[in-house]
Amino acid sequence: MLETALAALNQRLSKPTEASAHCDGPCGVYDPSSARIAAEAAASMTKKILALQPPAEGDAPAWAAYLNTLARYVAIKEEQAHLAKEELLVLWTDYFKPQHLATYPDLHDTFWQAAKLCSAVKVEVSAVHAQELMDAIEKIHGIFWATKGRDIGWYTAS
Repeated sequence: MLETALAALNQRLSKPTEASAHCDGPCGVYDPSSARIAAEAAASMTKKILALQPPAEGDAPAWAAYLNTLARYVAIKEEQAHLAKEELLVLWTDYFKPQHLATYPDLHDTFWQAAKLCSAVKVEVSAVHAQELMDAIEKIHGIFWATKGRDIGWYTAS
């Protein structure tokens, strides 16, 4: 009996069933909000860096605190800009399909420009580029939800 069960199991396992899906995960897994959150954090850190005031010359403890704060803000800004880029690239390459290009012919350029802005926000301290990144993600947000036939309003946490 055990031999029969093992033979049946072996036969079943040796014939894989073909499966296909339009994406790497089940529907609903993708959402541009994760890119928005990361980009918004990078933009927030950019604003904080630009607002930092260096302490008076010769005040070693104040300089230590200032440099520590600056280093932390920069690290968070770079980490979050990189995360935004990763989230956008996954959305671009895994969710969007050739049929979306018919409706959104500038889809590739939109994502490419957004990815380039993530890099700019990562390596620069530019409030202008941080806002341009948020604007690009807002556009992607609109396209994404339109492909799902849903009207999901844009919002930010701050």
